[in-house]
Amino acid sequence: MIQIVSAALVREGRVLLVHRSPNRHVYPDVWSLAGGHTEPGETELAALARETYEELGVRIKPDSAIHLCRLQVGRGEESVHFSAWIVEEWEGTPANAAPEEHDDIRWFQPEELPPLAHEPMRTALVEAMRGARS
Repeated sequence: MIQIVSAALVREGRVLLVHRSPNRHVYPDVWSLAGGHTEPGETELAALARETYEELGVRIKPDSAIHLCRLQVGRGEESVHFSAWIVEEWEGTPANAAPEEHDDIRWFQPEELPPLAHEPMRTALVEAMRGARS
């Protein structure tokens, strides 16, 4: 089983997405949340902190992360488990620190969100962001 964590950095009603490079083997040329694989023995929040630093150059405050959703793709040993988190507190200015993985990063309002690699994550994100505005 493969475990993937992803971060929805949210500020001023907008979320930061990364655009996966067209040459990526898995999910090429689509918008996604920043993130990646958890390493053996690593907690989801530790992986989230590591991945956001590696991909965006920011240091998140793991205790400020709010769980958004879980998603499983595939079955058995080949299955991939995704865990998405909303992050509203971090240090640094987000930048594309992994140009070999992403060819763009951009802030989006909920109503502007493009299709994501995993639509259930998009749905959960839009609902969470709209709920935060109420």
